[in-house]
Amino acid sequence: MAALNHANICALYDVGPDYLVMEYVEGPTLAERLQKGPIPLAEALEIARQMAAALEEAHQHLVVHRDFKPANVKIKPNGTVKVLDFGLAKTSQPEARATEDSPTITMAATQAGVILGTAPYMSPEQARGETVDKRADVWAFGVVLWEMLAGKRLFHGKTISDVLAAVIRDEPDLSQAPAKVRPLLKRCLEKDPQRRLRDIGDAMAIIENTPEIKVGPAIVSPAGWAVAAALALALIVLGALFWRATRPVDRPLVRLDVDLGPDVSLGSYAGADAIISPDGARLVYVSHNRLFTRRLDQPQTTELPGTEGGYAPFFSPDGQWVAFFAGGKLKKVSVPGGAAIVLCNAPLGMGGSWGEDGTIVAALNIVSGLSRIPAGGGAPAPLTELDRERGDFTHRWPQILPGGKAVLFTAHTRNIGGFDDASIEVMSLGDRRTKTLLRGGTYGSYVPSGQLLYVNRGTLFAVPFELGPLELRGVPTPVLNQVASSIITGSAQFEASQAGTLVYGSGGARSGSVSVQWLDRDGKTRPLVPKPGDYGRPKLSPDGRRLAMEVTDGASQDIWVYDTERDTMTRMTFDGKVNQGPIWSPDGRYIVFGDREGLSWTRADGAGKPQPLTRTKGTVYPYSFTPDGKRLAYHDLDPGTGYDLWTVPLESDGTGLRAGKPEVFLQTSFDERYPTFSLDGRWLAYSSTESGGFQVYVRAFPDKGAKWQISSAGGAYPMWSHGGHELFFESLDNRIMVAGYTVQGDSFVPDKPRLWSQTTLANLVNASRNVDAPDGKRVVAVMPADEPEGQQSQHHVVFLENFFDELRRRVH
Repeated sequence: MAALNHANICALYDVGPDYLVMEYVEGPTLAERLQKGPIPLAEALEIARQMAAALEEAHQHLVVHRDFKPANVKIKPNGTVKVLDFGLAKTSQPEARATEDSPTITMAATQAGVILGTAPYMSPEQARGETVDKRADVWAFGVVLWEMLAGKRLFHGKTISDVLAAVIRDEPDLSQAPAKVRPLLKRCLEKDPQRRLRDIGDAMAIIENTPEIKVGPAIVSPAGWAVAAALALALIVLGALFWRATRPVDRPLVRLDVDLGPDVSLGSYAGADAIISPDGARLVYVSHNRLFTRRLDQPQTTELPGTEGGYAPFFSPDGQWVAFFAGGKLKKVSVPGGAAIVLCNAPLGMGGSWGEDGTIVAALNIVSGLSRIPAGGGAPAPLTELDRERGDFTHRWPQILPGGKAVLFTAHTRNIGGFDDASIEVMSLGDRRTKTLLRGGTYGSYVPSGQLLYVNRGTLFAVPFELGPLELRGVPTPVLNQVASSIITGSAQFEASQAGTLVYGSGGARSGSVSVQWLDRDGKTRPLVPKPGDYGRPKLSPDGRRLAMEVTDGASQDIWVYDTERDTMTRMTFDGKVNQGPIWSPDGRYIVFGDREGLSWTRADGAGKPQPLTRTKGTVYPYSFTPDGKRLAYHDLDPGTGYDLWTVPLESDGTGLRAGKPEVFLQTSFDERYPTFSLDGRWLAYSSTESGGFQVYVRAFPDKGAKWQISSAGGAYPMWSHGGHELFFESLDNRIMVAGYTVQGDSFVPDKPRLWSQTTLANLVNASRNVDAPDGKRVVAVMPADEPEGQQSQHHVVFLENFFDELRRRVH
């Protein structure tokens, strides 16, 4: 701003470490002037001329304002216009620095995916989070000029999201502007920046070259009156037809089985895989941990950019945005196009709902209450508190009810498993009072026909629900069998549009059954564990004879060991807790695992009971030992920073393990997970979301500050090969990648990652590691189990048209 010396730009005189000295400008802002109504054409054009001159001066100095609006324009008593507030300005070409000596021009260029500005005045590309140039100011100039002449906002809505959607979607109505300025407005308000007026300095010339259009009094002939009468009669007839069309009609249920294509793989860890927009016109689905969208009246499917690792999507009320969880963050992406935008941290998100007031309610962690987050992003505010006396351990799968005065959610006394025993709760947002609506169900959802839907053991139930008193009226009725649901996370595969269409995935209650197999680089498999089961995080013993893993059975998750030579399964934990992430000590004598209270260890031969190793309030996952067994790496969930990397020194006297004081290895505002020591203990591989999504990195151990990025298109669960200088990891589409590396002094030199095998693993990338023991030739892999008879394949969804009519017939 200091570089701009112009009569129509507020001058900046001095800059200090915490202050600015600026010109004092008397007079009202243009926004205050517009409170009195429209501005006469001659006056409005004079104001526009001076605004255009100010913007032209900025653009000539390669400065884009990016927040041009009536509140940033002042009108002095003598009529001079001053443009203010370049706080969001940027240099459009940072390399062309015409102001080398200015200490204030330090703002970097806009990055894609970052929305800056004020919603009603943003250009369409700005609203989508795309990179902008001076044509964004041209758009804003056109909006301000229209508002001066019309005396009201050009783009409006109940929420910021509604306004942004209108900017992107709606064509401006120029009929309320005088004919003389319409050509200029049309040039300024082109949604495609390539067709928009390029230079603001040409604005006034367009007005001056537009001739006056004089309109005489209208003369209506008798024939015209006859036409008007006929139109009036037609309107009466159409009104009657419309009245008949809008009466409740008992329409039959229509079922459509839709194959999304052989390349689609539904069945993600948590949340609905396929959701339908509020108007019923668009489908968004999760396949290979990415989000795709398709209008139902068109054959094309489009991948939504920046959604790698995404799950549990949900629409904004206007259907123009989709929010989702990925990489330990809650994000949103514009359906028409644009980059994904981070809203807040969400270490293990379990569902969200987008309200009409521009607020999102979400479960940001697997073991917490619900939070409120501005739809534009910001710090989460706690909304619900867990009832520890009752034994609550999680609140998840929220829905903001119509009117925005209450929120529905699932509460449970366990953080995993057994959600058929959960309860459906409702909180009044006015007084924060919560009550239980029913017990024995999960994934509650209110639909406009007046029913509460929920799932129990793969059956969809409906019960009448009154929004006013927030009470159930009647008895639950089973309305649909074989609805795919997860007893592990409590989610279900169904979504209803406001128009009455239900989309769901069939298959009934799924427990997450998978198989554990040997997999080679050619895709050949051989069973390792004979029977499929609810297995997770397999870990092969150092001698290669035993396999430790999680086994989930309803409400409990325990550590078991499978002996490959004797074909026996031995249970190691019996405490009813959620025990997770078993790893072997280098000598094979002990197994360390995590639980709700920290780390524990047990003898690998099954003798004795598990013993505590460390205690913590977070959710802990152990990942690897140093080769000498004297230090253990793990990641721990911190409410403020998300997952962080820790190590802890260990001692063993032959009778057990003892831990020293844990030490932080890496703690940032990003999500860091899966710390894995190299075979020589010199390096630590891990995954981090510092670049937006999960990528694999390597640091020296002890840390010397340098890091090397291994993956290029997303990655998690790094594993050091036992057969040479190779680092394996999982891609975000459930396949195995590998990168060779060399070590040059203190530097780690990775090769370009390559695909190790074309085979797709079980879809567990958001939940748990599903590969172990790479030796360059084969790995232990968690693979999809064969689908039970009667279950649909993983690329089918079912549409039920007129579903609300069916509910009215059957549910009373």
